[in-house]
Amino acid sequence: MKRVWKGVCVLIALCFLISGCKNNQGTKPAKPTKQSRGYPLFGYDYGQTRHVPFKEITKDNVNQMGIVWQKDLTKWDASVPSAQQDFPVVKDGVMYVTTASNYVFALDAGSGEKKWQWKPSKEILDHIHNSKWQSNVASRGVAVNGNDVYVLLTDERLAKLDAKTGKLKQMVNFWDYYPELKLENRQYQTTAPMYYKGNVYVGSSGGDNGARGYVLALKADDLKPAWIYWTVPKRGQGWSKGKYTGGGSVWMPMSFDPETDMMYFSVGNPAPDFYDKDRKGANPDTDSVVALNAKTGKRVWAGVEEKHDIWDYDAAAPPMILKAKVKGKQRKIVVEGGKNGKWYAWDAKTGDVIYDGIPFVKIKHSAVPWDKNKAIPQWPGTEGGENYAPETYDPATNYVLIPGTNKPSIAVAAKDNAMIGKKDNTFPGTDILPNPPNIKPSGNVSAIDVNTGKKVYEVKTGQENRGGLTSTASGIAFYAELDGTMNALDIKKGKILWHMKSGGSQIKMAPTVYEHNGKEYVTIIADGTKVTTFGLGGSKKPPKSAGEGRFGRNETQKPNASPATIYKNNCASCHGANLEGGSAPDLQHVGKSMSKDQILKQIENGSGRMPGGLVKGADADALAEWLSKKK
Repeated sequence: MKRVWKGVCVLIALCFLISGCKNNQGTKPAKPTKQSRGYPLFGYDYGQTRHVPFKEITKDNVNQMGIVWQKDLTKWDASVPSAQQDFPVVKDGVMYVTTASNYVFALDAGSGEKKWQWKPSKEILDHIHNSKWQSNVASRGVAVNGNDVYVLLTDERLAKLDAKTGKLKQMVNFWDYYPELKLENRQYQTTAPMYYKGNVYVGSSGGDNGARGYVLALKADDLKPAWIYWTVPKRGQGWSKGKYTGGGSVWMPMSFDPETDMMYFSVGNPAPDFYDKDRKGANPDTDSVVALNAKTGKRVWAGVEEKHDIWDYDAAAPPMILKAKVKGKQRKIVVEGGKNGKWYAWDAKTGDVIYDGIPFVKIKHSAVPWDKNKAIPQWPGTEGGENYAPETYDPATNYVLIPGTNKPSIAVAAKDNAMIGKKDNTFPGTDILPNPPNIKPSGNVSAIDVNTGKKVYEVKTGQENRGGLTSTASGIAFYAELDGTMNALDIKKGKILWHMKSGGSQIKMAPTVYEHNGKEYVTIIADGTKVTTFGLGGSKKPPKSAGEGRFGRNETQKPNASPATIYKNNCASCHGANLEGGSAPDLQHVGKSMSKDQILKQIENGSGRMPGGLVKGADADALAEWLSKKK
């Protein structure tokens, strides 16, 4: 009898082993609950594949999708900033949404009703808003483990919240352990933290300002540091010679391999962006994907995308870890698309190059001059290529889908160190001029066959693809566009199966696809604050009661101050006190090239380095009117 039982156990174990071998993604999400097979991590699984196993929505019934609920965060709190770059996490039936300035909302995943809200203290918010170095207002999500919710604060802090109540459990200031990590030193946070095997891992922003990039691992129980890894040398050492040198930010989440405890992350550009006289050579490991041991922080390898970057060509989007067929053989690989418009693949263990830069957008660039009269469009521009918008992988077709942006930048470098000193603000050594009106930005979705490295198809999008994609086991990829359109793509054929307006615009995040009580849902954030969820049987028209959203405006309202004062308080630090330009374009004659409506759209929605929604409502309208007369 014992022999028979032993044989049964071996057979069961063998079945599990075979089942595991058939899992083509290589990394698994956290175990779902019976109530909700949610979306537990930033990229669904530790490999950041954004591929979910849900099949309720199929190619045959996707046309039955509509909006099942839409909630405007401003209805709960009028002070809520934009959440347009948040990537919601759904766990145990709860959806977590973050906004700029690091507000956190917990919503019922089935109905969208608010469960709780957390807001940083006035002291913290004042610290953030009063700093000239706080040049990016994004907050891209949370990490959830058990009853703990982790959120990064813009000014270099990590907060641990109670998942049930939203109450603050603990907060740590990074500068208490590493004095360099202060907002006053141009360091700040925009990324989502990642929880992995007892640690919380965070990246860094501020590299464009000359801040030194890093990855920090903190123990989840007490938030004390486990280790820190600096991506570039300390200023004055190695290749980092000048007063403003640095960079190498890690401003999007990492991926992890539970089989090896390796972690992989994308590293941004060296600084100063376009001025390179004090950072000669290859500037390792900027514009690279870096592999570390997650337990120790020890570097294993780095895959370089740009050896000496003078165009702001970060490796930004999270790398994906795949178990895929490559040139006829199963391999574990790491893939990533850069802002330089090229897609790469490396062996996950060794870093050996598999595909060395497959183009997916227009590429045409040259040296960046200091003379504005000699500056020409550089393709791609500072928005990418592929910016932070994540890719997705479909194991059934073995395709990677890449979100692309076809838009140039007219870049200008500093002439010398003296010029950099005069522009002691964000992005020293950098100036970007407005693109001429005849240049029409566009985007695409490119499908790459991982087996061959060949582009299978390209789907055009009306605007830059700033959000990214999420795929399902039924062969559908969901993505949204800046005009507010939601799309369902047949991954195999490259054809749009369904599309619908969301009731808002400026969707700059990839959809969160989750299952709750047996139903499959797709969530995006439109208009900066409208959390919008689609499902089978939903309404074909957006609800009128949802509110105007973060970028809506009431034409009957009056501005709170004169346009000149509004400009001084919100725009002068980048565009100059007299509109002469600085780290942002010269606006002294902006009315010649842009209409009031175009300027207003830029103010409300942002573009490239400029965050949207810093000025809103009647103030935005008055500012646009004022600037349109600058000719």
